Amino acid sequence: MNRRPWALGLVAALVFVFLYAPIAWLAIASFNSSRSLSRISGLSTQWYAELFEDTRVLESLRLTLQLALASAVISTVIGTLAAFGLRRAFPGRGVWTVLLSLPLVVPEVVMGVAMLGFFVKIAGIPLGFGALLFAHVAFSLSFVVVVVRSRVSGMDVRMEEAAADLGASPSVAFRTVTLPLVAPAVVAGAAFAFLLSFDDVVISSYLTGVGSTTLPVFVYAQASKRGVSPEIVALSTLMVTATALLLIIGVMVASWRARKAGSVAQLA
Repeated sequence: MNRRPWALGLVAALVFVFLYAPIAWLAIASFNSSRSLSRISGLSTQWYAELFEDTRVLESLRLTLQLALASAVISTVIGTLAAFGLRRAFPGRGVWTVLLSLPLVVPEVVMGVAMLGFFVKIAGIPLGFGALLFAHVAFSLSFVVVVVRSRVSGMDVRMEEAAADLGASPSVAFRTVTLPLVAPAVVAGAAFAFLLSFDDVVISSYLTGVGSTTLPVFVYAQASKRGVSPEIVALSTLMVTATALLLIIGVMVASWRARKAGSVAQLA
């Protein structure tokens, strides 16, 4: 690679083409004037117009956003508290760490079947929004704990000790010192939880009830029944665009915070 630097660039370009060429073609096909996905006969926005007139899509989108927001808030609060709890050494901490990491490696099919049996058959929670919320919090929690704990473990405890030496109470020290230090990790964990809930198909398909179909499950059901229609292509393009915008906003916010922290360090 040192002798041929262009080879590394070529490999990287091929990887990006392999990853994003299907998505780019999907976006182009969503503006096709015909129903064909293999041949572009003209440009039109008719499929987007028909998509926004479909009440089933709008209802599924509303339910998915409510579910993702609720799951992100609950997972972020519980996961942040768990990350701070695992910061201190106590008997059995290793066991709790392993248990919180299991959802990261357990297949989603197994998780879906297990949650269906537990929440519906044992806990008596009916299929629908309640069962979906419990399930999404259960599998999103591990990602929040991992992200926040990585930041908490690398945090300098002398900052909190300095705040205590200056007379700050534990609540004041947490609000003015600890929380701003871990805020980027908390926001990242919340974003992970939101996107995981918003994009989930496998686990949600087990717990979806009458009138509580999430948007990804709706897309999968429509594609498996009628094939990939232009409306589904347009909807998929919008979902990819929304996810990309959230990612870009997150990168911009992180870059802004880094520049702000650098300016403060230079002033100090």
